[in-house]
Amino acid sequence: MNYTAATYLAYLLTAVPITVWVATTLSRNGRVFLSDVFHGEDGLADAVNRLLVVGFYLINLGFVMLYLRGGSDVDDLTGLIEALSVKIGVVMLVLGAIHFVNVMVFSSMRRKGLADADRARQAADWARRQEWNQQVAQPQR
Repeated sequence: MNYTAATYLAYLLTAVPITVWVATTLSRNGRVFLSDVFHGEDGLADAVNRLLVVGFYLINLGFVMLYLRGGSDVDDLTGLIEALSVKIGVVMLVLGAIHFVNVMVFSSMRRKGLADADRARQAADWARRQEWNQQVAQPQR
């Protein structure tokens, strides 16, 4: 085995477990957030959580595979470490960017849900006040 093949192997043995760990961590800790976004509908939150994990694996493992072949041949141990650090660093940046986009999307959904709930509460309050005003305005018999 030459240094280039060893770099590929080390890259895969590092990048795939990192991807699995990040997906597991996000899935475990994101479920509570999704349950809040979907107003306590745990079945829907679990389904969306599983779909997000599948999408996360497809995007990240696809990127890891596509990024396997890149750069020049590696001639020595120093080159292996340098190439590996660049590849793992790029994978981690991509994972972080995807995570950041996911958090932004779900924060936006949560804010919209809270705004909708607030509008519904205000409409219910307005309806109660109108009903009370009508009762007060009716002549006493």
